[in-house]
Amino acid sequence: MTRFFDILLSGLALLVLFPFMLPIIIGLKLTGEHDIFYLQERIGKGGKPFKVFKFATMMRNSANMKGGLVTLKDDPRILPMGKFLRKTKISELPQLINIFIGNMSVIGYRPFVKKHYDLYSDEVKSQINKIVPGLSGIGSVVFRDEEDILHTVEDPNNVHDNIITPYKGQLECWYVEHRNVANYFKLIFATLLVVFNPKSKAWQKWFKDLPPVPENLRKYIDL
Repeated sequence: MTRFFDILLSGLALLVLFPFMLPIIIGLKLTGEHDIFYLQERIGKGGKPFKVFKFATMMRNSANMKGGLVTLKDDPRILPMGKFLRKTKISELPQLINIFIGNMSVIGYRPFVKKHYDLYSDEVKSQINKIVPGLSGIGSVVFRDEEDILHTVEDPNNVHDNIITPYKGQLECWYVEHRNVANYFKLIFATLLVVFNPKSKAWQKWFKDLPPVPENLRKYIDL
């Protein structure tokens, strides 16, 4: 059922947003390293890799520089337009192409690079492998300020790998088990709300049966 809405919404969004994306395309071509898109291999349905489309916001060799695959607030590897594109989530808009062709959905779990995908337990992998990843999802809504969180800690890699990722895995499994049209649209609206109002707590009212937030995460999540 949600596949119909994926095609409809992504197709309409590509048509409507293209005029607004054109200045971004021109700006990226004229600044930074002059790349428009960044194609990165991520893990999708069934644990199979695919290429995800994003606007270029980081230096080409950023994964091999200090910081690796974890991006912090004010990361020096971020390109001139990158901070704005990442903060507003505009950098993710090219994934509408992935949604239209079918290797992503509007709502699902965020697709990880293999190194981060492998941080999930086998139980979590077996669950999320049942569906295609999404442009947004419950994990993205709850951890809307993940870069800001990691910027405030001494060991961002440890916090990401051993504190954030396990709970995010529980959230993604929750969505797989509660996947339906109603939650699909509620998460679309929840995503829009946190983009325009990062302090929005609507998701807490709409999804009352989420896995409880672990004690070591409560100080990072605005409950």
